[in-house]
Formats: sequence, structure tokens, C-alpha cells
Amino acid sequence: MEEKIILSNNVEEISLMAAKVEELAENWELPIPLAMNLNLVLEEAVTNIIFYGFPEGGDHLINISIALSGQELIVVIDDDGIPFDPTLKEQPDTDLPADERPIGGLGIFLIRKIMDNVSYTREEKKNILTLKKKL
Repeated sequence: MEEKIILSNNVEEISLMAAKVEELAENWELPIPLAMNLNLVLEEAVTNIIFYGFPEGGDHLINISIALSGQELIVVIDDDGIPFDPTLKEQPDTDLPADERPIGGLGIFLIRKIMDNVSYTREEKKNILTLKKKL
């Protein structure tokens, strides 16, 4: 089973994406905690793309593919934004008190904690982020 979601680089699209993920989770009978985590991961990833991927502005598309293959959920997000490999981002020091931590970086940390595998490639001027979660 596979579902595709195409968004514009507009933060207002996040709520549309969330509704589609909830519908997909219901149709595929995914456990509620998994559906909530999937929505959280997608919101973090797509928000980062929208806010940081297109410094020149303009209209761009963000493509999301969500597939259920056996006992694994596979999410692929691609965009034509500036190159950015989130897998190279250093893990934040979560032992520091909140007021001493630098701003940012927790979204990627959260994605890594929720998903079992996070990988990145850059192909044909596109960022391709692949996220996998065993059911």
C-alpha cells in the first residue's frame, strides 16, 4: 500500500497533511500512537523544509510518499530546496538545562528518536529524506 501527498511550501499546508495522514492511518488500521508519531515526524520535517529550504522564496512542491511494506512503514520526502542533510546534524545535548540549550535542532533529534532509520540522499537537485519505522 502506498499513498502520496503533494504540498506547496506554505505552512498552511501542514494541517492538510495532518488530516491526510490521519485518514491514511485509519484506512490502514495503524495503531493510534504510530499515527500520532507519524504526524509529528512529518510536521517537523516538512516545517523545516518550508522555513529553511527555500531562502529565495518562490513556489515549490514537497512530495511525500508513505508506504506500508510488510511490517515496515516507509516515508520518503523530497523537495527541490537548498541541499540539507539532516543526518549530519549533531545531536543536541539534552542533558543541558533548557535555558542553556541552543535554539533549534530538536526537531531532527525527535525524528531520529521516533523513527528506526533516517537516511538522506541528494539526487537530481532534490533532497530525499527516507524514514523507516518497524510496526
